[in-house]
Amino acid sequence: MLKLNTEIEGKRAYFGNVYKMFKANGYALCGNWEYDKGKFDMVLCREGGETIYIRVPFDVLEGQLDHPRTYIQFRQPYVIKHVVHTGLDWDGNSLLTTTGFSQFQEPVDRDGNILDKSRWEDAGERAVQDLVSSMDECLEA
Repeated sequence: MLKLNTEIEGKRAYFGNVYKMFKANGYALCGNWEYDKGKFDMVLCREGGETIYIRVPFDVLEGQLDHPRTYIQFRQPYVIKHVVHTGLDWDGNSLLTTTGFSQFQEPVDRDGNILDKSRWEDAGERAVQDLVSSMDECLEA
């Protein structure tokens, strides 16, 4: 994991406003969100079984995450690499995987070693800065 130095950390906003902006910039709400916190993810690079993500975590200050008027505060973004198997999985779930019922495979390594760290730190910080620039009217200090 590579922690990023960006302007978004500590900023506050209403979830409904920033959700639209994140989505328009290629981010998705991470599937394992809770009512009091969540993360936005975007793929920076995908090659073979390796995917490098930028992740922007946040905490809920008021409300519950499934409501657009929920007030959130961003935490420090970071870059992470997931490594998964490519090819068929021959365990007990392989029928589900090949038939499409198990859409997502568990990563072999959730926090894989990231080579060329400065490249991915720069790419992640630029991506977050682009996002912040597009959301200026939505963010509060």
